[in-house]
Amino acid sequence: MKLTDSEKAMLDGTEGKACQKAMELLVRYGEALGADRFIETTNIAGVPGSSNPFLQNYYKDAGGGYDAIFSLFDLDSDEVIEVPQIKTNGCHLQGGYDPENWETLGAKPEAARISRESEEFIADHGVKILKTCTPYLAGNVPVMGEHCAWMESSAVVYCNSVLGARTNTEGRESTSAAMLTGVIPDWGFHRDDYRYGTHRIDVDVEVASVMDWGMLGYFTGDAVQEHIPVITGNHDEPDLIRYKHFGAAAASSGGVEMYHIAGVTPEAESLEAAFGPNQPVEVFRYGEEERRRVYDELNSVGDNEDVDFVMLGCPHYSLEQIEEACRLIGDRKISDNCRLWIFTSRAVKMLADQKKYTQIIREAGGVLLTDTCSAISQSIPPGTRVAALDSAKQTHYLPAFMGIEAWFGTTKECIDAAVGARWNGERP
Repeated sequence: MKLTDSEKAMLDGTEGKACQKAMELLVRYGEALGADRFIETTNIAGVPGSSNPFLQNYYKDAGGGYDAIFSLFDLDSDEVIEVPQIKTNGCHLQGGYDPENWETLGAKPEAARISRESEEFIADHGVKILKTCTPYLAGNVPVMGEHCAWMESSAVVYCNSVLGARTNTEGRESTSAAMLTGVIPDWGFHRDDYRYGTHRIDVDVEVASVMDWGMLGYFTGDAVQEHIPVITGNHDEPDLIRYKHFGAAAASSGGVEMYHIAGVTPEAESLEAAFGPNQPVEVFRYGEEERRRVYDELNSVGDNEDVDFVMLGCPHYSLEQIEEACRLIGDRKISDNCRLWIFTSRAVKMLADQKKYTQIIREAGGVLLTDTCSAISQSIPPGTRVAALDSAKQTHYLPAFMGIEAWFGTTKECIDAAVGARWNGERP
């Protein structure tokens, strides 16, 4: 790789041992990718220094502390080094536990303590604690063209596609190293020629609701896998929530990190602009038959209509979605035979607390949780057999992770299931 003088200085150890180890990791990473240089980044979202009982035990011979975990695990260092303040703007994404409701999630006191202490450690080093898969709902909104280094598939696809900022799907190691150096390999979605569309999706059926956009995303990801789809045809212009569900679903059924909606998203003023010099490699049609097939596939892991768990908030719910859930609950109560968990970020929950939404959910028998979700925390209420979900992404993952049945439908159908402990969803 061709390094600048400042990058050479970091690699030579001029800026300290931790920065040197971070640069060594990033150079190996860049060379493996075939990148010939680095690019500066001032917006990094990862999970630096996150710890749990397994990691502390694994590194116990090195002291098991947070410097050891950051050094040996995050930076792949061959020695324990003192971690300095981060060099640039960095934030911490979702974690494993809600700090206020860890017992609800089935965590043990030791795990909750370690999670809290590792958070305090990294916050003391300058990392913003957002603890969410939707950093763009918690104050981190990069501008068009800004070079970022983000983890979390649903956040990456939103960053690239909706905001027009630039990031690859990074990992814990590369983001932690970038926080100490302010650079990331210049390849992939950082480059203009990599961001053009490759496949076209012709939408021949109305796509309007959040559920519609989630199903279209699930179809799109499965069709194009890791490539860049361009959506055109019969659809409403999506809002933030619909973008969120579309991208999360496309990143789950495939590996989509960027998409274009012709005439809508910032790098797709027209169909021609979305493709640039490319011609579509393949064209897919999304019509009534395809929509029914997607719905049936998402609901193929549901058989028993007695629902004992409803999980909402994947990706983390916005304030508007929490408000809608409260409206749908109304003056009803959650069934004694069912549990309702709604996940959001700490920032959004603060607003929900102020607006009494948290209280409404609690008084109905549900709980508003932060920092994580059932798939990330691998946590569901004891005895859960059948879940109801309004997220195509969560429906893709949770049954496989936890060995349960699941139904996919609208938020209303999920709230009704929580109240009646029964699934009555209708096939579109």
